[in-house]
Amino acid sequence: DVVAISARPYGMRAVLKFAHYTGAQSIAGRFTPGTFTNQITKQFREPRLLIVTDPRTDSQSVRESSYVNIPVIAFCDSDSPLQYVDIAIPANNKGKLSIGLCYWLLAREVLRLRGTVSRSTDWEVPVDLFFHRDIEELKKSEEEAAAKLEEAAAAAAAAAAPPAPMYNEGAVAAPVAGAGFDAAGAPSAGFDDAAGAGWDGEQ
Repeated sequence: DVVAISARPYGMRAVLKFAHYTGAQSIAGRFTPGTFTNQITKQFREPRLLIVTDPRTDSQSVRESSYVNIPVIAFCDSDSPLQYVDIAIPANNKGKLSIGLCYWLLAREVLRLRGTVSRSTDWEVPVDLFFHRDIEELKKSEEEAAAKLEEAAAAAAAAAAPPAPMYNEGAVAAPVAGAGFDAAGAPSAGFDDAAGAGWDGEQ
């Protein structure tokens, strides 16, 4: 019986979430002319209440609602037209954060009036779910999250790997040629019998 409409891109996600939590219907995106007046169309609907995000961008739906006597509740800024609007809720209907917050507050109040949500406790649904999200921002955030996960995995792998040994305890270093004492190539210094300086006194 309630239809929430938003032709503004910033309000499409908020409208869908509002309809999901309150059980209402939603029209996100372009409004098809004749939805409320032409019974031949497949999208024909007969709501008892219409909620619009911006009376200026949703002017077609507001005008058709006046033909079939559907009351209209609209989020209105200082420059919004009030023609065919029954109840105007003063709000910033141009920012994506403000639109999401307005629909979140409206959905919470509807649930509180029904008695499904207590006023003494907070609503467990976060307001971030009602905010508009750009595809490029989502891709960028996903890439940043993937890069952070890769860095964390690399750091964990480096911390878990055993340290490399400074030397091999089981290996024996090979002798270097010409280094140390060599009996075969040792110089004939000191006592030499072949030099003629023996004990017999012969030269």
